[in-house]
Amino acid sequence: MQWTEKYRPKTFLEVKGQDLAVEQIKKFVEEFHLGKLMKKSKKALLLHGTPGTGKTTIVHVAAKATNSEIFELNASDLRNKGKLHEVLKPALEQQSLIKKNKVILVDEVDGISGVDRGGLTELISLIYDTPYPVIITANDAWSKKLSPLRKKVELINLKEVHYNLIKDILLDILRKENIFIENDIVTRIAIGAKGDIRAAINDLQSISQIKELPQVDERNKETDIFNALKIIFKTKPTNETLRVLDSVKMPLDEVMLWVEENIPAEYSGVELAKAYDALSKTDIFKGRIYKQQYWRFMVYENIFLTYGIAAAKKENKPGFTSYKRPTRILQIWLNNQKTAKKKTIAIKYARYAHVGIKRAMGEYPIIKQILKSNPVAQRELKLSEEEIEYLER
Repeated sequence: MQWTEKYRPKTFLEVKGQDLAVEQIKKFVEEFHLGKLMKKSKKALLLHGTPGTGKTTIVHVAAKATNSEIFELNASDLRNKGKLHEVLKPALEQQSLIKKNKVILVDEVDGISGVDRGGLTELISLIYDTPYPVIITANDAWSKKLSPLRKKVELINLKEVHYNLIKDILLDILRKENIFIENDIVTRIAIGAKGDIRAAINDLQSISQIKELPQVDERNKETDIFNALKIIFKTKPTNETLRVLDSVKMPLDEVMLWVEENIPAEYSGVELAKAYDALSKTDIFKGRIYKQQYWRFMVYENIFLTYGIAAAKKENKPGFTSYKRPTRILQIWLNNQKTAKKKTIAIKYARYAHVGIKRAMGEYPIIKQILKSNPVAQRELKLSEEEIEYLER
C-alpha cells in the first residue's frame, strides 16, 4: 500500500503545517451546513498552493468531520458547459443518501483546457444557487483563465510546509513502519521535497525498499566542489561517483553551472559530445522536476550529472587541471536567487493592492519602507519569516 494513502490525515489534528487554512475551511463548512453563513459571504472556497501541501486531503477531512458525503470533480469534468451541467447540477439538487450533508469538491481547476467551452462560466453560475458548500482547488489560483472565478470565491492559500515539519512526519512514519533510515538521509529527503509532503513520503517509501542504504561518512561531511569535479572528470565512474555530490554543500543547479563551464577543460572530440549529451539529459530531468513537481527525478538528474559525465571518457585523465568558476551564467543565477524574495513580496503586495506585478517591482523601495516597520501589514500579506528577514536587510 502506498504510504501517502496509508498515512493520509483522517482528522484536522493530523493535518500538519496548515493551521490557519484548516480553521478557515472548518468554519466555512460548519457554518454552511448550519445555515449561519453571512448573506454577503461567498458560497465557495478556492484553496491554492503548490502540489503536496494537502489541498485535496483537507477537503476530505472536512467532509468526514461534518459527516458529509463528498462529491468530487476534476478539470476533465469542466471541458464544456453541457458536460458540467450534466455532472454537477444533479449532485447539487439531490440530498445525500448515506450522509447527513454533502460537500462538493472541484479538484485542480487550473488544469482546465485553455479552450474552455463555457465550463468555467457554468461552474460560477451553479455556485450562486448551491445548497451545499463548494470547495475548489488549484495549484495556481492566479492563472489568467481563472480571473472570473476569483471574484466569486474566497481564496485560501496553503503555504509550503517547512522541511523540519516534513522531517517530523517522515520520522513518525518510519517509527510506525519499524524501519531505520539515517537521520541525514531523512533530512535530505525533507529538504529536497521543497514543501511537497506527498513527494517526500513517496521518496521515503522508495528509499526504504533499498536493501543497502548509502552510508553517510561522518569524517568527510563536506567535499570541495573542485575535488568533486576532479572525481567526475578524471576518474572512471564507480558507485562512489554517484555519491560525490552528496557532501558538496551547493545546490544542484549551481553544480550544473560548474560542470558546464569546465567540461571543455577535460574533454574533446567524441568525449566532449558525450559529456554534453549527459549534461543535456540532466537539464531535461531538471525541467521535468520543476514543471511536473516530480522530485523523484532528482535521482536521474544526479546520475547523468555524475556517472553519465564520468562515463564519457575512455580512460582516466591524470595530471592537474585548473577548474574555473562559472562566469556570466552563474552571475545571472546568483542574482536571481538574491532577488527571489523581493519578487515574492512584490507578488503578494500586487495581489493585495490589485496592481500589476511589474508596477509593484518598480515601486519596491517604497513598498519595502511601508512593510519594514509595519507588522500588521506583514501579517495581512502573510509574509513568511524569510521574507520579513529579507525586508530588514
